[in-house]
Amino acid sequence: MPPLRPLSIIYNEKSGFHAANKEGVYEQIMTIFTHHDFEIQVFELGVEDNFDDFMQQVLARHTGEERGVVVAAGGDGTLNAVASKLKNTDIPMGILPLGTFNYVARVLGIPQDLLQAAQVIATGVPRSVHVATINDRIYLNNASLGLYPLFIQKREHYNQRFGRFIFNAYTSGLDVLIRDHKELKLSVTVDKQVYPVKTPLIFFGNNQLQLQEMNLHIAECVAEGRVAGVVVAKSDKLSLFRMLFQLIKGDLEHARDVYSFSADQVIVESKSKTLTVAIDGEIEELSTPLKFGVVKNALNIMVPDHVIASV
Repeated sequence: MPPLRPLSIIYNEKSGFHAANKEGVYEQIMTIFTHHDFEIQVFELGVEDNFDDFMQQVLARHTGEERGVVVAAGGDGTLNAVASKLKNTDIPMGILPLGTFNYVARVLGIPQDLLQAAQVIATGVPRSVHVATINDRIYLNNASLGLYPLFIQKREHYNQRFGRFIFNAYTSGLDVLIRDHKELKLSVTVDKQVYPVKTPLIFFGNNQLQLQEMNLHIAECVAEGRVAGVVVAKSDKLSLFRMLFQLIKGDLEHARDVYSFSADQVIVESKSKTLTVAIDGEIEELSTPLKFGVVKNALNIMVPDHVIASV
């Protein structure tokens, strides 16, 4: 018999991975991994964990000749947390998509069906992907300042009250525009060219599919390993409603007073010592200046064979 390969599943306690209505699926996933000679251990990522110590415990299983796979089961926040520790290692990450939009899985051709996604983890091949960075943090999908963190906070409020639906993402955006919008005064350096900016929102994307769905031409820049950003130039409510309408239509590229750009490096400076940033759906306070870049081919993710063949 071939030696068992280590497989560690990391899931967020909020993800519902062990939910009662998914117990049958959970057992089938375990069967798939066992059938492919994996030695499985499941780790629950709780709010009380010291994350560095937690991940050291996980990665200790993957230091031998057989690296195995570390599986992130959850949404953007869980994927980001796991990827941050697998960056620049030879340990591949597997994805069981349990988020609302699942952009990382979708852009890599990973099925949304959990059993099919498990098959990809067990039988697929690792593909290296670019990882965007903001200071000492990474983002797989996006990082943003201004209105977007407020969207995230309001969306979580809607999700807790009404369930996790895509419609809530747009409803929360409308709510924020009606109730609360602020303007940031920033200095933005794009490849050494400095621009003074007054804006309610700057959005940085690292997911080609997400930017394509917004109909933004900078989607191709992400594939090339460049920083891709969008800045909104006006903060009055009428302009913001127009922007949200164009976003819902999937045509942000043609919204008034919305400008996209790409660069090798972007630096955002502010008179404030910290800025509130939404990073892959999680809200954080980061010290200024904010330095954005991309580390190319920094993370290996298990994908279907045909995805590699088509690249």
